[in-house]
Amino acid sequence: MNRKAVRHETAAGRHPSGPAKGDRVIDTQSVLHLLSVTPGPSGHERAVADRIAELFAPYCDEIRRDALGNVIAWKRGTGGGPKVMWAAHMDEIGLIVREVRPDGFLRVAPIGGMDARNIVAQEVVVHGRRDLPGIIGTKPPHLLTADQRDKVMPLHELFVDVGLDGTRAAELVRPGDVITLHREPLRLHGQRFSGKALDDRACVAAMWEGLKFLQGLRHEADVYAVATVQEEVGLRGAVTATFGIQPDVGIAIDVTFGDQPGVKKDDAADLGGGPDITRGANIHPGVFALLKQTAEAHGIPHQVSVAPAQTGTDAWAIQVTQAGVPTGLLSVPLRYMHSTVETVDMRDIRETGRLLAHFTAACSAAAARGWSHGE
Repeated sequence: MNRKAVRHETAAGRHPSGPAKGDRVIDTQSVLHLLSVTPGPSGHERAVADRIAELFAPYCDEIRRDALGNVIAWKRGTGGGPKVMWAAHMDEIGLIVREVRPDGFLRVAPIGGMDARNIVAQEVVVHGRRDLPGIIGTKPPHLLTADQRDKVMPLHELFVDVGLDGTRAAELVRPGDVITLHREPLRLHGQRFSGKALDDRACVAAMWEGLKFLQGLRHEADVYAVATVQEEVGLRGAVTATFGIQPDVGIAIDVTFGDQPGVKKDDAADLGGGPDITRGANIHPGVFALLKQTAEAHGIPHQVSVAPAQTGTDAWAIQVTQAGVPTGLLSVPLRYMHSTVETVDMRDIRETGRLLAHFTAACSAAAARGWSHGE
């Protein structure tokens, strides 16, 4: 998830004319659908990590995983360039079972920033000894007091119903088992796509687009495209990945608040307006400048926001790991954050990938050395 940002600039540009060299018969929508429906709450990302490794494999030289579970795709440069790390988190918010009641109902606790307003009457999957379909229930409004009807039901008072009695539920579900929300993705009008876990699977898709586009570019830099774990519970994967790779430059890719009713213009980015490039204390001025110059040079539509302090994204973890890393942040506008109907514009994802690729091709060893020495 991203931070509130103060908007101050947008720029328009042209769209790419065709697929990059090495493209496969799979498109942005197919990738988003696959990533959205694959479970992967924080600390339990193995299934989605497998999917991402499969998607990235045709466009890199090596894929590995570290001890925490980050997927690290390495693409070799022509030599002499810096190590450029891209990072987008693959974990999603979810629930964890804290009690299997004698009557078969499950009491739960949140994994990450779960909003109780968004989960009542939702379908879920309980990942127990086998996957079980379930629903999130609450008391009928007829049985609530007048005071309760005007309040959001707290998470500790909600429950999951898997349709089993207490004995059978206890055989299949244990405290500590995780639960993911269930939602079939939906293609909306034009280039809009809606589903769960697009924070931050949309940006994993942007890295896939970037790796694909790099096939047609010459780049001295070695690229490390990292799908990080446990961002929603503390930016943990980005810390370990950065420590292990020791990049010269880091670019985090996350979502930011998209324009919608009730969200102030200054707090939102326009869906379809291209990637948002952040400027502020969490961002190295030289990295920001090259990102913006690259977008302008290649006609990539983009937006600019200001983040006065840390951004609440993997960019913060990258920037302050070891002796520090010159860091940038690209954000994909997203509506309805931390719900099952998160909505993005697929053009923003493709353009973010294109900007990642062109930035990497433009990133020289000399520039990276200057940034590392405070220039």
